[in-house]
Amino acid sequence: MKKLSIITLFSVALLSSCVSKKKYVALESDLNDTKSRLTKTQVEKEDLESQMAKIEARVAEYNEKINSLKEINDSQLTSVNDVAVMSNNNKQKMRKTLSKVDPSLLVNATTLEDSINVAISYNLKKSISDDEDDVNINIDKTVVMINISDKLLFNSGSYTLSTKANSILMKIAEVINSEPSMEVMVEGHTDARTIKTPMFQDNWDLSVKRATSVVRLLQDKYNVAPEKMIAAGRSSYIPLVENDSKENRSKNRRTKIVIIPNLDKFFALLDSENL
Repeated sequence: MKKLSIITLFSVALLSSCVSKKKYVALESDLNDTKSRLTKTQVEKEDLESQMAKIEARVAEYNEKINSLKEINDSQLTSVNDVAVMSNNNKQKMRKTLSKVDPSLLVNATTLEDSINVAISYNLKKSISDDEDDVNINIDKTVVMINISDKLLFNSGSYTLSTKANSILMKIAEVINSEPSMEVMVEGHTDARTIKTPMFQDNWDLSVKRATSVVRLLQDKYNVAPEKMIAAGRSSYIPLVENDSKENRSKNRRTKIVIIPNLDKFFALLDSENL
């Protein structure tokens, strides 16, 4: 009986050992399967990531091409009477500015060049002075001509600049200094009344001294390079109107600042929001 019990116990232990080994083998197999699936999944993930990177690269390339085409379209240049060119962006700025201009000033603007001149004149004048009667700006091709009444610059019969001159000449200096290639001529103009004093021999003398006063201020106070400037006196020989009234003589007493730039440098002035 005792022998039978021992045999029985041994059989149970052996059977139990066999069952545990089977479970171990099964678990090990499951583990290997899981590892295999994990490796496969990792490979698939890396493959998908590679495909995604290629797709993103293609999308980026297409976006770049689209943006490039848009930039080309925006920067398409239109010839302006063989004088300058302007882009579609600048055309939009010009239209925006012209919408604010007095319609009476647009009556004679029949060409693109005329419209450019009106738009730039409007914003340049706005940036320089609020007094429309005492500052007049004209643009002829690439030449900008600013006529400033002597009321804003000098006291009567004097070539000493008044304190009122500082603000307007500072703004003109900013325009001149914005582009190194600009050249500037400052012209003094008088009315037709003859002047002869211990200080001035004649109107030539007065007109030259007024021009040199402006040039010196631009150089000394506002750092305009002297080699860019010319001072000239025109006496009374190029009047704007007849010298037959006090009002007309006042119009003829002026300082004319002639700026010779590349017109394209002035297109920034089309954007009135920057003023």
